[in-house]
Amino acid sequence: MKSQEFVQRLGTAQELMLKEDYPSALEILAELKEIEKQGDFDYNLTHKLYQLDSNCKSLLNQQIILEHIFNASKDTKIISIDDLGKIIKKKAKLNLESAIIKREIEILILRGLLTAKIEDNNLII
Repeated sequence: MKSQEFVQRLGTAQELMLKEDYPSALEILAELKEIEKQGDFDYNLTHKLYQLDSNCKSLLNQQIILEHIFNASKDTKIISIDDLGKIIKKKAKLNLESAIIKREIEILILRGLLTAKIEDNNLII
């Protein structure tokens, strides 16, 4: 694959991310990571690929976490990060460490998408 086509595919993935279609963007990024392993691409392209991959995974995690926080907040105003992780693992089939869940919640709060606070290992909604 030529660099120009690689850049176009990165752009497509980025557009999908803007539309919050993270699973589709991750599919393209996974394909590009395989191509990158076999090719000799410029460092800047490789860096952008892995940066987009990391950001996309984080945004998908945040989307899933936020959905489960909203669902849990209907029943309770305090939930432990560990319990939230168990719910996400069971319902979304996504196994995230508590530290990652906590970090993603902090980012959601900083982005203004969640009004809550973390005290110890609990999320107060």
